[in-house]
Amino acid sequence: MATRIKNASRLTAADYRSLAQFRHALRQFLAFSEEAAAKAGLTPVQHQALLAIKGMPEAGLAKAGAGVSVGDLARWLVVRHHSCVGLIERLEALRLIVKHTDPADRRRVVLTLTGRAERKLAALSAAHRDELRRRAGALELLLAAIRR
Repeated sequence: MATRIKNASRLTAADYRSLAQFRHALRQFLAFSEEAAAKAGLTPVQHQALLAIKGMPEAGLAKAGAGVSVGDLARWLVVRHHSCVGLIERLEALRLIVKHTDPADRRRVVLTLTGRAERKLAALSAAHRDELRRRAGALELLLAAIRR
């Protein structure tokens, strides 16, 4: 039996238009991001992994002060553990990350970025921040329309 979507009857043509425009804006940003990652010699998921390792909040999935583990990264990227292991192996082969054993818990593997990864990530992050700043006004208008 089909589940009825709550408040679906309250959607207006303007609601659909705002949602479509917002999805379009997200796709434009993602296309920018994919192209920027490719120019840096990375796949989008490799870029996301490097960014997560560098910027994952301690209050998020990682243990405070303990660094980002394989499991933390898998949960952050919303991928299965074994898929994340493959990604980590590829990043390690590219000399972008190093795996360390957590001294507090020898069963836990912690990931850190290499200098090469830090440089790639810094350039990509600056470009992404600039692109988001460029699009901020339009995104804020779309979000305001959705909030109404």
